[in-house]
Order: sequence, then C-alpha cells, then structure tokens
Amino acid sequence: MSGFFAGRTLAVKLSTAVMATLFCGTLQATAQDVGITKDTMEVEYTFNGQTYVISRNQDQNNRIPDRFALTSRPCPSHCLQPMSIQKDVETVSELELLQFLQDYVSTGKGFLIDSRGTKDFEKGTIPGAVNLPSDVFLPEPNNVFFDSVMTMLSGEKSDSGEWVFNNPKDLMLFCNGKTCSRSPKAIQNLLAINYPPEKLHWYRGGLQDWTGLGLSVEYH
Repeated sequence: MSGFFAGRTLAVKLSTAVMATLFCGTLQATAQDVGITKDTMEVEYTFNGQTYVISRNQDQNNRIPDRFALTSRPCPSHCLQPMSIQKDVETVSELELLQFLQDYVSTGKGFLIDSRGTKDFEKGTIPGAVNLPSDVFLPEPNNVFFDSVMTMLSGEKSDSGEWVFNNPKDLMLFCNGKTCSRSPKAIQNLLAINYPPEKLHWYRGGLQDWTGLGLSVEYH
C-alpha cells in the first residue's frame, strides 16, 4: 500500500508541475501580446468600402526595415522638421492618427494623405492612405490634377478664380519621418491657397516611426 500511495503522490506532484508549467506558459504568452495600448490590440476602420485593420507586429524579434534605419541623409533635403508647422495645424502621434481614421476617414469627413512620391508609396504606406504628393496642391498651369483634387477636398472656385473651402475635409498628412519635408511642404502649399489650418493635421513621425513601432503597412 505504501508503494501505491508513494506512486500516487509522485503522480500528483508531476501533474501539478505540468499544470503549473502550462498555466505559466499561458500567462507568459498573454503577457507577450504586442498591443497598441493596454486596452487596444487593433483598430478597425473603413474607407471607400474597404475595411482596414491596424495592429502591431507580434514578432518580438521584428526590426525596422533597412530603408528607415538610415540616420544621416543630406540636408537641406533631409533636415530635421520642427514640432509645429503653423500654430493652428495640429501635430499628432500614432494614437491620434488611429483615432482620426475612425472618426474622420471612416465617416467620410476626412482623408489620410501620403505626401511622398508614387515609388515610395508603392513600397509601403499606412493602410487606407491616399497618395497625393506635395506638388499636387500647387495651382500651376501644368498641374492637371489641381482642380479635381480641390473638388475632392470640398473646394469651390469663386468668380475671381480663387478656391473657397466652405465645408472642407479634415486632412491628416505624413511622409517618411522627422527629416522628411514633403508633408510640411504639402501643408504649406495648402495654407497658401487658403485651406483652413484647423482642418490640417500632421503626423510628424511618418513611416519611420510607424514601422519602428511594428504597425501595419499596406503595399501597392
């Protein structure tokens, strides 16, 4: 009998150890989940009838892409950008951008604009972004896209030929990062044609910060 109880005791100890290992493993796996915030694992929104889901890469060995790892590029093309472009233009972080997607893009009240060139856009962008390089907002004779873009942004041409924005869309603009001048230039171009500054928002971190946080990227 003593052998029986000894065997039972050993079995119980082994079973308890296995259960403890499994339980700890479950807790560890849960703790390793890479969330956007403590309470948010992903953000879902719609644009042009398509649903997008943004989350963070769950691979904890993931690294930023090589093209965003460069630290030193020639200035003036790649100088550090200020924190604020204009006092009424909001500078935002990733969380405000994600909220913008749900509050403005999903509801048709705004657009997320990638101000980089087409080649950069095709290599990866924030899901749901519209590619409108900074020069698109210049009213030059050879800019065949200007009128259609202004109309898309709810602009109307006055009798004097100037564009009036009575019910403008909210715009969130970004480019490659803190040393990228394309989105600041796009915002300056919009301000020059009297686009309301309070309707403009700037994600200063751009794709460099976005990919550095392992957030979802869309390829075209």
